[in-house]
Amino acid sequence: MACQSASAVMDEQALLGLNPNADAPYRQRALAYFEQLKQSQDAWEVCADALAKGIYSDDHVKFFCFQVLEHQIKFRHAGLTAPQQQLIRETLMKWLQTQLMITQPEKAFIRNKAAQVFALTFVMEYLTLWPKFFFDILNLVGLNPHGVDIYLRTLMAIDAEVVDRDILHTPEETRRNTLIKDSMREQCIPSLVESWFQILSAYQRTHPELTCQCLEVVGAYVSWIDLNLIANDRFVNLLLGQMSMEDLREEACDCLFEIVNKGMDPVDKTKLVESLCQVLQSAGFFNIEQEEDVDFLAKFSRLVNGMGQSLVLSWTKLVKSGSAKEAAETLQAVEAKVPLLLQLLLHEDDDISANMVGFCYDYLHVLKQLPQLTEQQKANVEAVMLAVMKKLTYDDEYNFENEGEDEAMFVEYRKQLKMLLDRLAQVSPELLLEAVRRVFTSTMQTWQAAPFMEVEVAIRLLYMLGEALPASHGAHFSGDTAKTSALQDMMRTLVSCGVSSYQHSSVSLEFFETVVRYDKFFVVEPQHIPNVLMAFLDQRGLRHNSPKVRSRVAYLFSRFIKTLHKHMTAFIEDILTRIQDLLELAPPENGFPALLTSDDQLFMFEAAGVLIVSGESPMERKQVLMRSLLAPLMDAFRLLLAKLLQETVEERQVTLADALSHAVGFASRTSKAFSNKQTVKQCGCTEVYRDCLQNFLPALSCPVQRGVLRGAVRSFLHRMIICLEEEVLPFIPAASEHMLKDCEARDLQEFIPLISQITAKFKCQVSPFLQQIFMPLVLAIFEVLGRPAEENDQTAALEKQMLRRSYFSFIQTIAGSGMNEVLANQGAENVERVLFTIIQGAVEFPDPIAQKTCFIILSRLVELWGGKDGMVGFPDFIYKHIVPACFLAPLKPTFDLSDAQTVLTLSECALTLKMIHLKRGSEFIQFLQHEYLPSLQVSPEISQELGQVLQQPDVKVLKNYIKAFFQRAKL
Repeated sequence: MACQSASAVMDEQALLGLNPNADAPYRQRALAYFEQLKQSQDAWEVCADALAKGIYSDDHVKFFCFQVLEHQIKFRHAGLTAPQQQLIRETLMKWLQTQLMITQPEKAFIRNKAAQVFALTFVMEYLTLWPKFFFDILNLVGLNPHGVDIYLRTLMAIDAEVVDRDILHTPEETRRNTLIKDSMREQCIPSLVESWFQILSAYQRTHPELTCQCLEVVGAYVSWIDLNLIANDRFVNLLLGQMSMEDLREEACDCLFEIVNKGMDPVDKTKLVESLCQVLQSAGFFNIEQEEDVDFLAKFSRLVNGMGQSLVLSWTKLVKSGSAKEAAETLQAVEAKVPLLLQLLLHEDDDISANMVGFCYDYLHVLKQLPQLTEQQKANVEAVMLAVMKKLTYDDEYNFENEGEDEAMFVEYRKQLKMLLDRLAQVSPELLLEAVRRVFTSTMQTWQAAPFMEVEVAIRLLYMLGEALPASHGAHFSGDTAKTSALQDMMRTLVSCGVSSYQHSSVSLEFFETVVRYDKFFVVEPQHIPNVLMAFLDQRGLRHNSPKVRSRVAYLFSRFIKTLHKHMTAFIEDILTRIQDLLELAPPENGFPALLTSDDQLFMFEAAGVLIVSGESPMERKQVLMRSLLAPLMDAFRLLLAKLLQETVEERQVTLADALSHAVGFASRTSKAFSNKQTVKQCGCTEVYRDCLQNFLPALSCPVQRGVLRGAVRSFLHRMIICLEEEVLPFIPAASEHMLKDCEARDLQEFIPLISQITAKFKCQVSPFLQQIFMPLVLAIFEVLGRPAEENDQTAALEKQMLRRSYFSFIQTIAGSGMNEVLANQGAENVERVLFTIIQGAVEFPDPIAQKTCFIILSRLVELWGGKDGMVGFPDFIYKHIVPACFLAPLKPTFDLSDAQTVLTLSECALTLKMIHLKRGSEFIQFLQHEYLPSLQVSPEISQELGQVLQQPDVKVLKNYIKAFFQRAKL
């Protein structure tokens, strides 16, 4: 044994800190002691000694000792001396020996940690130092329950280290693990399997928890060992016996599932599954209705699903390989499982049912591939269909108003059933359509007396047909007459049978969802629109007593209006009158909850806008209607803004600012109704939106709640630039002035896209304004970027990075819009300052997105000013700064040529060089070859080569060459 270190006793004071209730100083000391033991060459040996001799009874100290050993094995094993490695082996075996003699086993967390340490030692030493690992352990523990427990836990820990596919391993670890498995197969797996058989036999009646542990081990190892060792009469009979023992049946089921799941030859797999099924059936396990234990059935259904999917996989492989006879036999085996599949799919417990979805889906996929279905197969399809329809139904306990975890699980389960329904539609669309029609029609005839879940599922099935039966762009009511007439009949029944009055939120929601899904039906039969509109507008929809229904209906109403507004001309003003109270801005001081939330109201304003704009009224009438929609918002806005300016309590300020923001948002949303065919001008609405601007802009100078107010007004300006066109321009200078006052990085970052939008849209029209605002904006950006920030303040760093990007995008927009005079007229000093920031952006900051933008700007400026009649002094700038930037940026260590975004930056860099050559010609080539490249120690041959590539017309050749050039330079 290795000699003990000088400090052969442990630091008792430090150990006190291991107790979870210890004071902070003790805990700190314990941590420091742990680090000391981890790093020391031999101090850790006291932990080995403590474990081997059982010196400490405190669980936390034992755990600590194992942690110290774990660190040595995991991170320092190669550096340990041979005696130290021997010490670890001896310590583990001595500790294990003590476990055989104690009456009370160690706590589970200590046994698990010990098993982990055993497993790590095994991984490090099995192939070299400890090939007899398993034999040593088995010889020591025999059938001692405490010893067997550690042995089984160790096997599971080895599985986690060596086999578990969910854990990522390095290529080196993967190679090592493969070698370990190969050696185990050769040397010890038969002995391990024999030990499992002995444990399962010996303990199945006396120690169920050990037997379950052993079954888990068998299930884990079966995927990579010789299956014949397990799939034999002796072992399978033992497992089947345990399927009848209450404490063991669930684990036995899981173990059989892993056996069935093992990859193998398709014919052998079919034989294995069939023999297993035969035994299970004769033992009475297929009599599901007699089984009351749902936990066991959940495991059993998973096993049946695994058997079914294995058979389908075998069938697929056999069909591919052309083995017709074997494929037919396997298909027969699949078909024989369908009655059991249906029984489990229909089980009242959804977990058991959900376990069968995989097999059911795969079976339907098989049927889809067959040239034609037998009568039995058609009957199976119909039975699956009825099962899915039945299982889609809500149960009494579903809580619609306060959905929790159970409800979320049912929603997920419904999604799985929907997959089956879609697959059924692919196998036999006619059968599905007919089955849904039958259920739907009979339910709608008696909806007044039917329970809500039956009514909901009948409408839900009609809704689901919309996705299950293919139709391009929702054209369900044209083309195939059988389908269209069936769907049309069902829709006619839905909207005319009065079911929209059913008093349950789930039915109400399903009604409106279905009406909107099949909105094209109303193009074919527009006479039903008034009835459906009334349902939307009264207590069945927007005034329903459930907020959840009202909220969803607001969205669906806007979709319904947007699709069918052409058919509503006669009702426009009536609808607007009926929804007037839903368009009121909820006053913040009113304690009554509004019918709709502000988010829901957005949809209502959009719908109102669409009705006004797309109606056939004369322009004057549209103008009046739009003003009556927007004027209340403007009035409320003025009042609330005045209140906000006087309010001192922050909580009230927040409420008022939110209400102001909503008012602007609502006005903005109405403008979505306009299009190229129906512009603001053509509808005579320019003036009312200008009035809105007039009313909203003063909020920009409000000293409180600036973020919320500026954000709202800025969004409104974005919309108005699109809708009002040049009519918006008079408002921009004052708005910009306010938005540039007391800016933060985020304010500027969000303001720049507004200016860029104006620049791109109006170009020369806004040139004078841009020339005026350019330097104030740029100086505001420089000021914010120059502010000091904490070194590790990630948020500030990210905000600055985003602002820098926005700044470069702004310069790019100006240069790209051909408005070089905006930049040129800023005075030589300012122009130079801006140009240097672009060079800096291209070279200094490791941000490929910003760098790419900078090279695009430089290329554009070379194009504008780099020729013979360009800006005075600019050619000099090209040679002194732009050309070096094109080489210095890619040479930076942070310029990662394996990153896709960086490669795009390099492409722009190459295009900049190309543009310089276009503008300066041979003078540029001379400069590169005789001055610049020699200064970088580039050989004359490579300089010559680059010069030739630059003169070629094909840009792609240049891009590829530049990439190779810098890859070589970085080696």
